[in-house]
Amino acid sequence: MPDMKTRWDIFCTVVDNYGDIGVTWRLSRQLVAEHGLAVRLWVDDLRAFERLCPEIDIHAGQQWQEGVEVCQWSADWQPVEAADVVIAAFACQLPGAYMDAMAQREKTPLWMNLDYLSAEDWVIGCHGLPSVKYKHVQKHFFFPGFHKDTGGLLRESGLLERRRQFQQSAEAQRAFLQDLGVDRSPGALLISLFAYENAGLASWLDTLASDSTPTHLLVPQGRILGDVERWLNVQDLQVGSLHVRDALTVQVLPFVRQDQYDHLLWCCDFNAVRGEDSFVRAQWAGRPMLWHIYQQEEDVHLDKLEAFLALYVKDLPPAAGEAISGLWRAWNAGETMTDHWQSTRKHWPQLQKHAETWCLEQALQTDLAAALVQFYVNWI
Repeated sequence: MPDMKTRWDIFCTVVDNYGDIGVTWRLSRQLVAEHGLAVRLWVDDLRAFERLCPEIDIHAGQQWQEGVEVCQWSADWQPVEAADVVIAAFACQLPGAYMDAMAQREKTPLWMNLDYLSAEDWVIGCHGLPSVKYKHVQKHFFFPGFHKDTGGLLRESGLLERRRQFQQSAEAQRAFLQDLGVDRSPGALLISLFAYENAGLASWLDTLASDSTPTHLLVPQGRILGDVERWLNVQDLQVGSLHVRDALTVQVLPFVRQDQYDHLLWCCDFNAVRGEDSFVRAQWAGRPMLWHIYQQEEDVHLDKLEAFLALYVKDLPPAAGEAISGLWRAWNAGETMTDHWQSTRKHWPQLQKHAETWCLEQALQTDLAAALVQFYVNWI
């Protein structure tokens, strides 16, 4: 294993609110807590970071949070010594002066581009390969993924056991929800909704409202709230707002820190999530889910969606696989959700069992933090 003094620099440009910082913050803490590394996390937007870590001082150029040295990555870059391992998260461009510092080191650092998560086949062939060079410093591709020949997924030690204990304790779930102001109705389907703006939401809410089974929809603060307001015909929904329409109860939750969000996912029967970090956390929850993938130019994100679906439904009975795939495709196209949701509900027991099985299968792979550390060990 690496020396305790091994220093890692992780650079994060906040592109889409919370996904990038969500991944790098989680990774940084795990490298410190489980691998004893010295991690410096460079972030260009501490305001977004503050939502995930309320203790952050958005004006501090340098501070310590949970064992991680958090540094403000500003346009006014001051020279620093380069670390032993340098991670550019999601292909962000490092400061020129820092790249020079890498090249000036007596011992060349390991430089990695931590890429976006994808289930596409080509990822397996590209994972770990050399990329560009800066002077004599070689960059490597590092891909998270769902296959043993990729970098795996972020998963802290003991996560699934903590989840199992929480889901087996009705009291723990009730106490957690009560802290959020949620009083779960007996027999109601509990759904969390964290998504980008979506034209298909109104049809889904219409379907839930007219259902014979009551639904309690929990909506953390985020970009989907505008669509919820339009459907409810209200303005400026606030945290704690509670609206009932027929069989559907809609409740607005605060934007919670990462460990609380895990517990929210663990409580719910179904989780609608977005981006990358919440997408992975929903898989560890072992519950049926719906993914709103981040939209990219020329719809290249749809290839990623199809690649994951092909992998995810492979072991499901065909009808159940078609139901959940249809739901995901309609959601990501902003289409009417009614028929797809009703079809999904018909296969509920199979989808519940499959979500847990999928989770346990993915947990057999090396987790992302351990895979990064092992890559460094092999490199030196």
